[in-house]
Amino acid sequence: MQKTGLVLSACARTWKSVRMASSGVARLNPLENKVALVTASTDGIGLAIAQRLAQDGARVVLSSRKQENVDRAVAALQGEGLSVTGTVCHVGKAEDRERLVATAVKLHGGVDILISNAAVNPVFGNIMDVTEEVWDKVLDINVKATALLIKAVVPEMEKRGGGSVVIVASIGAYSPFPLWMGKEREESIKETMQIRRLGKPEDCAGIVSFLCSEDASYITGETVVVGGGTPSRL
Repeated sequence: MQKTGLVLSACARTWKSVRMASSGVARLNPLENKVALVTASTDGIGLAIAQRLAQDGARVVLSSRKQENVDRAVAALQGEGLSVTGTVCHVGKAEDRERLVATAVKLHGGVDILISNAAVNPVFGNIMDVTEEVWDKVLDINVKATALLIKAVVPEMEKRGGGSVVIVASIGAYSPFPLWMGKEREESIKETMQIRRLGKPEDCAGIVSFLCSEDASYITGETVVVGGGTPSRL
């Protein structure tokens, strides 16, 4: 009887530890001493990710195409006591990509994390109406620039024993959706979701931070959908 009690007690302690780890209670600052670059990070999802990474202990270099946006976001996050700096970066420009990486190396000694959030979507409509210029822009920013930025940071990550790259994309890659505006259209979209609400930028931030942490060290090459149960299979 005493032995059974000990086993049950051990199981209870183990389950409590699992719950605490899952909630983040057991591991404070999981990204402590990590250096993170986040592109397109002065608003929306990018800003929410930059904020969460910094809250979890990372030293974050955020970026945007416009200096005033960088200044505003940096001031806001520094006002929360977070370790955040920023620089202008148009990911389609080689010199801007180089400056982004160089800024992190100069200020913090290297790079551990890259969040590629910058992307363009110039056209909503029939794919047959898309011009060659639009295709060039989409491929240059969404594909080529991302690949070249990864190429630029990997050598810095290797110097520090490894790193994490997270590429943010749209659920429209699985299921294209029309341009929507208005309450009626919004409600019809919610009906297709298991969680009956539209997502917020903060909904994406936690999973990104997890993927950059040691808790996700055995996860690689995966596509993780944060879509409220929206159909997301090819």
